[in-house]
Amino acid sequence: MLGAPPGLFAQAPDQATGAPNVALPGTQNPFLGSAPEGQATAEVLQIDFGDAIDRGLRNNLGLLLASDQSQMARGERWKELSELLPNLSAHVIENVQNQSLAALGFNKLFPLLSPPGSNPTTLPRVTPAFNYFDARATLSQSIFNFKNLERERSASESLKAAQFSYKDAREMVVLAVGNSYLQAIAAAARVETSEAQVKSAQALYSKAADQQKAGLSPAIDALRSQVELQTRQQQLIAARNNLAKLKLSVARIIGLPPGQEFVLTEKAPYQELTALPVDTYLQRAYTARADYQAQLAQVRSAELARRSAAAGRYPTLDVNANLGDIGVTPSQSNGSWQVTGGVTIPIFAGNRVHADVLQADAQLKQARSQLGDLRGRIDYEVRTALLDLSAAAEQVEVARSTVDLAERALTQSQDRFTAGVADNLEVVQAQESVASAHEGYIESLYAHNLSKVELAHAIGDAEESVKRFLKGH
Repeated sequence: MLGAPPGLFAQAPDQATGAPNVALPGTQNPFLGSAPEGQATAEVLQIDFGDAIDRGLRNNLGLLLASDQSQMARGERWKELSELLPNLSAHVIENVQNQSLAALGFNKLFPLLSPPGSNPTTLPRVTPAFNYFDARATLSQSIFNFKNLERERSASESLKAAQFSYKDAREMVVLAVGNSYLQAIAAAARVETSEAQVKSAQALYSKAADQQKAGLSPAIDALRSQVELQTRQQQLIAARNNLAKLKLSVARIIGLPPGQEFVLTEKAPYQELTALPVDTYLQRAYTARADYQAQLAQVRSAELARRSAAAGRYPTLDVNANLGDIGVTPSQSNGSWQVTGGVTIPIFAGNRVHADVLQADAQLKQARSQLGDLRGRIDYEVRTALLDLSAAAEQVEVARSTVDLAERALTQSQDRFTAGVADNLEVVQAQESVASAHEGYIESLYAHNLSKVELAHAIGDAEESVKRFLKGH
């Protein structure tokens, strides 16, 4: 589907046959899942299109994961900011110890210091126990560190990118919910059409059987109409099963509790949409699409990360200070303080800065290439959505006319069969044409409405515009 991640709608059943597409085992696309809210109730929920989107925006798994990613980016930004903020700590120490003077070599030192002719001075091997008390507050502050400053700015841009990605995830949820809901109401329309076709086939079979009993038609007519009836019954069974599965898919995407009964209240609407010039939509897309803004933020983040890597060659200025009391006991302590300031000048670090710059350059090139690709993809998606919208609108008009013509042909063939002018082969063929015409009309309605949803997503305004677009505004 246009504008969707690869495989977003890969599990959707085939629209014409209702047969499911086989999905290979693997990680499920998160936008096809949810974290259900609450427990199933006995109430049958009435879910319209707007309610489905609102529920999806609360419970869809893809959106919840995007929210977690945004929180992780916020934590990373605070981590980088902490390198620029003061670090203040305090400690209280009570130290009791003794010391081995022999191990420190004092017994060898003192004989050398004794006057000539006197007895050598000796010391005990172990000193008596002694203690001291120290309560101190320590402050460290980076006064100038261009590398850390650029890293914090880069993390801030990454946070913006994550926030834009979260907004883009909301747009993707609207696209996923919209597609799933439209598929389900198209399947409901197929069920209604199949039920009408079964009734028509049943009436034809009853008439053919009555005429056979009266000797007015051969047995082949009754057999042919019976085959047609059973074919329509099989299609009705498949259509009902397909609808049930698509409703389960809707429930999964929007986060309904497992087993919750609900009804989709919308029908397959058709409202013509007067499209604006393509340049107008492109201008909107480049301004409003959250994924484009997120990629712009990623480029800025990569640029700042490159500057941070190059700043590894710059000197840094740091200040450390401490203030406290030290003594034998708290009552016999004395105040003491220390302030240390220093400049660190990197001279040679084994080409580590060069390696950091090479990596940052590669990441910057990747981000710029991805931005260029995304800009081209937005242009493609907008133009493709407009082409799909125009083609689908024309298909709806043709399909409407085809349904009308096929139903008129069916009526005439039924009249000819009743009058004995033709056998029921003509009626069966006409019924096949009606079924095909209705399927074409349902498919064209689905394609037209989906193209509106895709256009809204392509210009970055799905959350606000989808409901309006489906009404033709």
